[in-house]
Amino acid sequence: MDFSFSERVEKYRENLLGFMESDVFPGEESYARQMEESGDPHHHPQIVEDLKKKARALGLWNLFLPDDELGAGLAVHEYAPLAEITGWSPWLAPEALNCSAPDTGNMEILHMFGTPDQKEEWLAPLLDGEIRSCFSMTEPAVASSDATNIETSMVRDGDSYVINGRKWFSSGAASPRCKFSIVMGVTNPDGDPHRRQSMIIVPMDTPGVNIIREPTVFGYQDRGGHPEIDFENVRVPAANLLGEEGGGFAIAQARLGPGRIHHCMRAIGAAERCLRLMVERSKERVAFGRPLADQGVIREWIADARIEIEQTRLLVLKTAWVIDRMGTKAARTEIAAIKVAAPSLLTKVADRAIQLFGAAGFTEDFPLASLYSMGRWLQIADGPDEVHRRSVARTELRN
Repeated sequence: MDFSFSERVEKYRENLLGFMESDVFPGEESYARQMEESGDPHHHPQIVEDLKKKARALGLWNLFLPDDELGAGLAVHEYAPLAEITGWSPWLAPEALNCSAPDTGNMEILHMFGTPDQKEEWLAPLLDGEIRSCFSMTEPAVASSDATNIETSMVRDGDSYVINGRKWFSSGAASPRCKFSIVMGVTNPDGDPHRRQSMIIVPMDTPGVNIIREPTVFGYQDRGGHPEIDFENVRVPAANLLGEEGGGFAIAQARLGPGRIHHCMRAIGAAERCLRLMVERSKERVAFGRPLADQGVIREWIADARIEIEQTRLLVLKTAWVIDRMGTKAARTEIAAIKVAAPSLLTKVADRAIQLFGAAGFTEDFPLASLYSMGRWLQIADGPDEVHRRSVARTELRN
């Protein structure tokens, strides 16, 4: 087996690592200051636009999209190590490269299933980084880990669909730059459980689209938020239907497969940053007459973190390899496995790092608490661990 990266990927990695060191990491302080000075949790700071301009000039733009004309044309296994690097600064790097969720998933399905008009109106400005978008699938009233439970109704009325329902955790919807949501709802309540749902593009300024509240995540109010949205008699053109009626479940699966690779690789990058901070802190801090790095238990934490990071990275890269060669469907078990492994890795490494830092680990002086929150959130986002374990177990039992 050859674990080396291609010459093209190595060039991207070199450029991206240089960009992270010269611009992204130094930009984190400016980002925090500009957000604080604005007083608005959904403010779009200038540093983000500055980084986007620089990244685009370096050719570090739309790296996730395997299309030579619209993206970098990288296969999933080629993009994976780049996604990991962006995970070192999840607040800045993905958006700087126009590779941040939920836009990446929305761009992918618009690219795969969108009509020419839909691509011109919604995909083009997303690819240019001019707007943001959100994805509305999860509902507060039902167990959305089983997508067949979704109740939001989409009723055809002439040349329109009328939408009624409530969604939440539509990440990014509170940003004024979020111009549309891709909403999943029921168009055929009497159909097969996996053919009842459809997806439709809903502009956020459509009458009846109302943000009810913006719940925090572990007390954090992320930029763009994770709002609860009420759709009350929302009327949109039938031309906004994405793909075919009844194809919503299949589109969701097409969207979530590659997206889980992105999430998992970013989680590995975030774990690497936690480990680096842990190593640096252990050398600087002295307790009971010697550096923390000389304490046996600390060395065990550091060793375990390195071992677990390497194991998880190999599993994710193998999954990307299977997707590229045999397709997302063939990689279902691997995708489910990494979706459990990578968030667990991040929460464990971040938790150990917080323990090493002591009280400082809880504060905003260091990114550890935020990265722990990211890992813990990922154990539910895009499907809870239990659902993915169930999928892996079913495959083993069937085999």
